[in-house]
Amino acid sequence: MSILVYTENWEGKFKKLSFELVSYASALAEMMNTSVTALSIGSAGTEEMRKLGTYGASKIINIADGGVGVFDTRVYTDIIADVALKEGATVLILSNNISGKALAPRLSVRLKAGLGSGVSRLPLSLDPFIVYKRAYSGNAYAHLIIRTDVRILTLAQNSFVMKENPTGAEPEVLKYEGAVKPMTEVAERSVQTGRMLLTDAGIVVSGGRGMKSAENWGPLEELASLLGAATACSRPVSDEGWRPHEEHTGQTGKIIAPDLYLAVGISGATQHLAGVSSSKYIVAINNDKDAPIFESAQYGIVGDALKVVPKLVEAVKALKK
Repeated sequence: MSILVYTENWEGKFKKLSFELVSYASALAEMMNTSVTALSIGSAGTEEMRKLGTYGASKIINIADGGVGVFDTRVYTDIIADVALKEGATVLILSNNISGKALAPRLSVRLKAGLGSGVSRLPLSLDPFIVYKRAYSGNAYAHLIIRTDVRILTLAQNSFVMKENPTGAEPEVLKYEGAVKPMTEVAERSVQTGRMLLTDAGIVVSGGRGMKSAENWGPLEELASLLGAATACSRPVSDEGWRPHEEHTGQTGKIIAPDLYLAVGISGATQHLAGVSSSKYIVAINNDKDAPIFESAQYGIVGDALKVVPKLVEAVKALKK
């Protein structure tokens, strides 16, 4: 019996969310009196893989060869399921991001395992196995009982604090030799440069209809630049053509979980909050004191965004002097 955690790496590097997963798995392992095996697919250096042991993984497996560099749900499901069976894993943990949401249902079918998606706390009980999760786009919470012998959990980003628990585990590099082969081939690859990726940003400055027009985005972009943040927008803004569609966050756009999310002139409709509710801190600026965004924000400013943002820019510049 063990816990298997799938730790995604990007270009051979781990991000904070991977260490959150291992920290969560380590805490759960203490509750279950078992161990944690961390699995990563795709080439990553030995020193990078060792970082997983810093957060509690007692065994580290890297599948780094055999044509698995390109994400393919069929191949990755095959690999994770095979490792889970060999390790005797009774709990599998993945991130509740795009790849985790794609893999978890397939693994659930393959392993005949109950699935708890978007959990945000350690289980409330082990027998029965009860997890706590958000429901209805974050408007409610639910207690989910998983009755299968094997359980799969996807962890909401920013819901568990990273905690170092060094084990000294050394990575074990293996080659994938399964029968399932990738059905996609990358013919050409273009990497965005010179601009922070929205999904990677620790700070995001986002504008809504309260910005009134595309011409008013200058101060907001300046604030983002000063804070080292990415820019984003609500769906009505991208629909109007004020901002590019790749900046649209929400239920039908990008799902993000930055440490700080500044919602400027955004009312806070359920569809928008569904994409940003995992943010560690939300700061709202809106001239309507009854705007729904204030119910989700830790901090709020009631005022005209076009007047408040320039003042914030001045304040940040003063702090940087």
